[in-house]
Amino acid sequence: MPKKAAVIGAGIAGIASSIRLANKGYQVDVFEANPYPGGKLTEILQEGYRFDAGPSLFTLPELVEELFLLSGQKPQDHFQYILLPVACHYFYEDGTELKAYADKLKFAEEIYQKIGEPKERVLQALQNSHKLYDLLADLFMKKSLHRWQTFFNPKAFKAYTRLHQLDFFRTMNQANESFFKDARVVQLFNRYATYNGSDPYQTPATLNIIPHLEFNIGAYFPKLGMHAITDSLVKLAQSLGVTFYLKTAVDKIIIEHKVAKGIMVQNEKLHYDVVVSNMDIVNTYQKLLSEQPQPKLLLEQPKSSSALIFYWGIRQTFNKLGLHNIFFSEDYRQEFEYIFKKADVFYDPTVYVNITSKYKKDDAPKGCENWFTMINVPNNSGQNWDELIQRSKRNIISKLGRMLGQDIEPIIVTENILDPRLIEQKTSSSLGALYGNSSNNKYAAFLRHANFSKKYKGLFFCGGSVHPGGGIPLSLLSAKIAIEQVEELK
Repeated sequence: MPKKAAVIGAGIAGIASSIRLANKGYQVDVFEANPYPGGKLTEILQEGYRFDAGPSLFTLPELVEELFLLSGQKPQDHFQYILLPVACHYFYEDGTELKAYADKLKFAEEIYQKIGEPKERVLQALQNSHKLYDLLADLFMKKSLHRWQTFFNPKAFKAYTRLHQLDFFRTMNQANESFFKDARVVQLFNRYATYNGSDPYQTPATLNIIPHLEFNIGAYFPKLGMHAITDSLVKLAQSLGVTFYLKTAVDKIIIEHKVAKGIMVQNEKLHYDVVVSNMDIVNTYQKLLSEQPQPKLLLEQPKSSSALIFYWGIRQTFNKLGLHNIFFSEDYRQEFEYIFKKADVFYDPTVYVNITSKYKKDDAPKGCENWFTMINVPNNSGQNWDELIQRSKRNIISKLGRMLGQDIEPIIVTENILDPRLIEQKTSSSLGALYGNSSNNKYAAFLRHANFSKKYKGLFFCGGSVHPGGGIPLSLLSAKIAIEQVEELK
């Protein structure tokens, strides 16, 4: 009889874990409380418009392809994507507009021509990002930080000899101010702190590793939209014999004599040899392991920021906009002070607009666009979100109208809203934080929960709230690390 594995949660990490377990010969069941798989990586269909509901940037596509190759499939037969010629369009209140070209030399030239920042400084910053990736990826992204073997191998020793280059002791903003003289370019590179829900004025400069993924490797777009990642991987998992139980919440992880013996679902005990939780780590302990001792130090770490998203059907097209668009705040430092120190929403937020209909034409009616309009906001600590949503909507519409030279409100024909309360409700993310713990201190990487339980044999963890962190690439890597531990810890 094959061994049985239960995966709790059908987020991207849970789906990836099920594929890896199936390839190791396990009979795998995935339990998902929602009526759909994907977690944050789902879609919204409304009045002729389609919106990718959550993550909108696609990097490191090889992590998705790896799952098909592992399963003996050709990735291109099931999942296709394109390299974006322009990663993002940037807009500033002073009228400056920049295109972040995929070609690094062209990007550096764009910044020089529009702002006057020397090209060499841009290329140096990107080279620094590349260096950080080479030094840190194998140690902090691809391996468990909770196994001694990670720290005693040639690649780890190489990193130790170059610790002074890893920039643990400066903030991201301090490092970027040393690279660039123009505040607009500093702001552009500071933006990457938001990729894991952190504050560039607090998070260590080590996170300047992130631009490497976008500029030195590339930003991509799945031809059928971001939801195609979920859809293609669910189909792959099912082809391997994985069974998905939707609208089926898990009530408890059964622990007997310090061994995970299975799960409780609808008052029924189900036996499994391995249990993998893709549920947020705080809720995994507080809801599914409530009878067990709680790792308070890990669970009480400060959480990342959240998001307020307006899904707008727009009755018009805008030629100056691309797939990814950023409309910057004039006072970036104050914006992050509002988020992380005041737990409030800044009156002049940086606005991100994602328009997939630029590449996938049927995502909006002809002559229209689908705007995923997002601002960074604090996680849910009991604020009056109804009031914050209305205030933020007015500020966003005013800002976009001012910077685009046109009143936006009259051309919004349909609307859907996602706020931190709903994020918490729909994805079981503690406090609606998008990335679990924040990375606003130099020790944050070491304060994420391991991908395996040190106390309970047979219990493993994946997803954005555990090591190595949030976002699609890191969530996929968390699944890889977790399932590697399944074999190593037998």
